[in-house]
Amino acid sequence: MAKAAEKIIVGVDGSEASIEALRQGQRFALATGARLEAWGCWEYPAGYEGYLAMGVEGFAHEAEEKLERAIREAFGPERPRDVVLRLVHGSPRTELVNGSRQASLLVVGRRGHGGFAGTLLGSVSGACVAHAHCPVLVVHPPGSEGSMA
Repeated sequence: MAKAAEKIIVGVDGSEASIEALRQGQRFALATGARLEAWGCWEYPAGYEGYLAMGVEGFAHEAEEKLERAIREAFGPERPRDVVLRLVHGSPRTELVNGSRQASLLVVGRRGHGGFAGTLLGSVSGACVAHAHCPVLVVHPPGSEGSMA
């Protein structure tokens, strides 16, 4: 049986750290021949469930625009051919951990706060490190202490 093509998943929230995570994920994808999936996870804010029937929309569209902006910022106007955008409805923590079951690498950004607080992982990156089913690369924003750039 032929092995399925490997894929690298990058969690994208539009932050500088997630844009750098896209760049780092692409480096690994190019080196390994894997496909890169840029995941923009979204969910309805708490308290909106009751208003959905009344037509409160736009959350998915906003997440899609944020994902596309991050791709342009990471790679310029021409998206690399091996980069696939995926809009995922659900909690980023849950969806990225679940997606890691079919990935060879999960890449997430860490926003960080500097000082002692900066030594701690955020809730999404921490959950991914603790629960992912594949290796996880946590990327700092460019220019921050611990940055790979």
